[in-house]
Amino acid sequence: MLLDTSSKSYRNWILFIACQSSSLVPFMGSSINLALPQIAREFDLNGIEQSWILTAYLLSTTVLQVPFGRLADIWGKRNVFILGLSLFAIATFGCGFSSNGAFLIILRILQGVGSAMIFSTNIAIISSVFPPKERGIAMGVNAATVYVSIAAGPSLGGFITESLGWEYIFFITAATATVSLIGAFIFMKEKWVEAAGEPFDMKGTVIYGLAVMMLIYGLTILPQITGFILVVASFILFVFFVKHEQQEPYPVFNVSLFVKNRIFRMSSAAALINYAATFPIGFLISLYLQEVKGLDAQNAGIILIVQPLIQSALSPLAGKLSDHMQPRYIASVGMALITGTLLLLSFVITPGTSVGFLMVMLGILGVGFAAFSSPNTNAIMGSVERKNYSMASATTGTVRLMGQSFSMGIVTMIISIIIGKQAITPEVSDDLMRVIHITFFIFALICAVGVYTSMARGKVEN
Repeated sequence: MLLDTSSKSYRNWILFIACQSSSLVPFMGSSINLALPQIAREFDLNGIEQSWILTAYLLSTTVLQVPFGRLADIWGKRNVFILGLSLFAIATFGCGFSSNGAFLIILRILQGVGSAMIFSTNIAIISSVFPPKERGIAMGVNAATVYVSIAAGPSLGGFITESLGWEYIFFITAATATVSLIGAFIFMKEKWVEAAGEPFDMKGTVIYGLAVMMLIYGLTILPQITGFILVVASFILFVFFVKHEQQEPYPVFNVSLFVKNRIFRMSSAAALINYAATFPIGFLISLYLQEVKGLDAQNAGIILIVQPLIQSALSPLAGKLSDHMQPRYIASVGMALITGTLLLLSFVITPGTSVGFLMVMLGILGVGFAAFSSPNTNAIMGSVERKNYSMASATTGTVRLMGQSFSMGIVTMIISIIIGKQAITPEVSDDLMRVIHITFFIFALICAVGVYTSMARGKVEN
């Protein structure tokens, strides 16, 4: 289909494809949260092994988003985006045929590679085709699509798990990825190449990858002494990485964006903090509803749907507001709502907590997430020049997944200390409640720091 690349129809088709690709992982992720207990029982996995089904994906995606962002500038955003969709579809289909936990985790790593290609380019592609005055609403629509997928995940995931089996979560996601891939081939006419012919910084990529892997793996095995050694070593490698990138004429990551651009730096830090403090909420609440309250996956999914439904309804509004007023005000209010709700839950949630109260708390969290996400992304993309869109897009995805990986590391450590290597079942529900209380309190404190970071970013110039 031939469309004028400057037309509104072309922009809308590109937005549709980008949104559909953005929805794949959130749908699968929120579905898997409901399916994890069944997967763990089928493959005889303990609590730590169960958490690695999530962590393995996050780790590979986090390591590779920045390098693929740079490759997208050299090779073309369209090419990297399409290759990522292809790999993601194949790996996801394979996940449904996994015969044991180890094979599933390996395929989740390959899923992460494909996701890194997708997420390092989709926001950059949206920013490339939409003018600044329309970028916020486009980001809001993209965020809303993500939240609709998260909303659909628990209910559909619970139904699929109970009726067909957890394997079909992967089969359905793979089919959707294939539809997105076909759409990309048909409608994406521009390659969006910003650095054709420039060399790729392999040395910086290796240093960065090792630093991220050591950090994330170290967090998952704390409080073992090896975990502390790996975390410290990762920070040393990050220092070497920054020094190398400052001297490299064609760096894999332009560190000057952080050094010289306060809005980019503080907005990225706010995103890191937000995701570090919020990602395991669905994981923990799912375990609480099934292993403490005794609900099945389908009924637990109906409760969990409240939060993303609120997010999807309000995200376009928040994005549109950020086109007309400073994003930091909207995002900071959102972060403050999340902080207060997590703090309250850390003290009041018990085995006897009513489902109605929990749904109200999830709804407030949904308002907070909606107010924070798209305005913050709009601030990040609006603070850089067009030539840095891929880098900014990759950074946005990386700090999100770095935060998610960091938070899963914290949760895994707390589970290891309190529950150990036992399977998470109703028999350890008292210990699970301790995990939830401690985790939510820690994350509330982290979010409180994020409120300051969000406000301190400064004024975005449109």
